[in-house]
Amino acid sequence: MSQARSTRVSSHRSGNARADETTDAADETETMDEADRCPECSGRTRIESAERVCTDCGLVVDADLIDHGPEWRSFDDDDTNPKRTGAPLTRSRHDRGLSTEIGQSTRVKGRKRRRLSRMRTQHNRAQISTKRDRNKVYAYTEIRRLTGALELPNNIRDTACTLFDSAQSESLLRGRSLEGFACACVYVACRTADVARTVGEVCAEAKATEDEHQAAFDAMNRELGLPIGPASPAEYLPRFASELDCEQGVEQRARELVDRAVEEGIANGRNPVGVAAACLYTAARQCSADVTQQEAADVADVTPVTIRRTYVDLTDGE
Repeated sequence: MSQARSTRVSSHRSGNARADETTDAADETETMDEADRCPECSGRTRIESAERVCTDCGLVVDADLIDHGPEWRSFDDDDTNPKRTGAPLTRSRHDRGLSTEIGQSTRVKGRKRRRLSRMRTQHNRAQISTKRDRNKVYAYTEIRRLTGALELPNNIRDTACTLFDSAQSESLLRGRSLEGFACACVYVACRTADVARTVGEVCAEAKATEDEHQAAFDAMNRELGLPIGPASPAEYLPRFASELDCEQGVEQRARELVDRAVEEGIANGRNPVGVAAACLYTAARQCSADVTQQEAADVADVTPVTIRRTYVDLTDGE
């Protein structure tokens, strides 16, 4: 009889424990349901693109959720090696940067080092198998060297490489210098991006002469229809003013003189670089700034006579 009483007590305690567990689970489910429900229509919500959105009414319940998971994703189901990135694609490589390279190391010696050297040679030959690719590699290398020497941004480099690719596709390279095309492409890229660089400055760093540059530029302008017009003297004012250490008022006055020179036809048929330097010199004289004709001529790479002629035309009748 006492054994039956003990059995009933145990069953009662077990029933109470199961009831408590059921109550706790129900409370937890109710709490989770309240957190996952829409405050407007009580619909279910789900997370999409760092936002908690109601599936019924479309209300954005919460935004800018923080993902506490790892930043990488494993595409091959191999969690031991989460690497999946490589070098970015670039226009400054003949193959857009998709190829691989065999590097050089001093840690290998003897027969293995000679074998790697032969593999490197064969690998390079396989990547550059045609004359077209060799020309492109050489020109792209020259463009990268030029943009680096002129301290130009990467967008200028990529634009210049795209221009060379277009010129090669139109068969404009035959009978002309690759160095000249590289120089012309960098100059045109500067002009299209409103970066003030003169032909003399680009040719001074290039391996091409000004005649080779002009031949390549004329061919591209004729066949490709380059989207550039005559250079404006105003493009060179900020750089010249910075090199001459002029104040803002002098630069502003020089800009007004440039507008006047263009309107009155003083700038017609003249080197825009010389016109910009002459306007800056004239503005400095009017603002009592210490700038000489020789200093203005040096920054523009022109002669003082060029500065003097434009200065006389600007001050004539004043």
